[in-house]
Amino acid sequence: MQHPDKNAALVLFSGGQDSSITLAWALSRCARVETVGFDYGQRHDVELTARVTVREALERQFPAWAKKLGPDLVIDLGGLGAISETSLTRDLDISVGDDGLPTTFVPGRNLVFLTMAAALAYRRNLGVLVAGMCEADFSGYPDCRRDALDAQMRAISLGMDAEFSLETPLMQLSKAQSWLLAEDVGGRDLVDIIVEHSHTCYRGARAARHDWGYGCGACPACALRARGWKGYAESKSRQGTH
Repeated sequence: MQHPDKNAALVLFSGGQDSSITLAWALSRCARVETVGFDYGQRHDVELTARVTVREALERQFPAWAKKLGPDLVIDLGGLGAISETSLTRDLDISVGDDGLPTTFVPGRNLVFLTMAAALAYRRNLGVLVAGMCEADFSGYPDCRRDALDAQMRAISLGMDAEFSLETPLMQLSKAQSWLLAEDVGGRDLVDIIVEHSHTCYRGARAARHDWGYGCGACPACALRARGWKGYAESKSRQGTH
């Protein structure tokens, strides 16, 4: 069995709030960090732009992290979008489907992402995959569940005969708690970078800036982000009273 470098990480990096916090978390812990993103035919390419902007902002603001931050790669997974009838890949309303899942659910997306990331990590000698999936405060996606991810990682390790580990630092955190983690990892400077440069809006809107960042303010992703920011602000306020 191959044993890739356990102090080197590959971050699944979309340019959104969660993956941006996750990238900073990896940079605070690992000696070498690379990033990978996926163009799967999503309706809005603003995520792909945000990826570049967030990385550049982190390099400017955190010189020690810049020395650790290695190459970035975007993998073309257009075929996934072509077979997905979802509101992230088609001009469809965001709602709950007949199966009880949000229409933003792209079947198999995280499982494919992990497989492609592991293939890249194998070539680059990166022993740790780092991703922003979350069970505690998510949109009902079954491929964000810990059990599903663990099963996929077992299959990957068997199929590649390589010992990879998966770190999901946000798995048990609410959105409010993830903001607290960001502040713990990189201070207010990191929080400001994520607010200003990351993107987590299903409609791809960046015309309006809110306390929590840019977005339409009405889609489920924006609503979740807004609630998380409110909880974070309330937590900070309580801390200030003690």
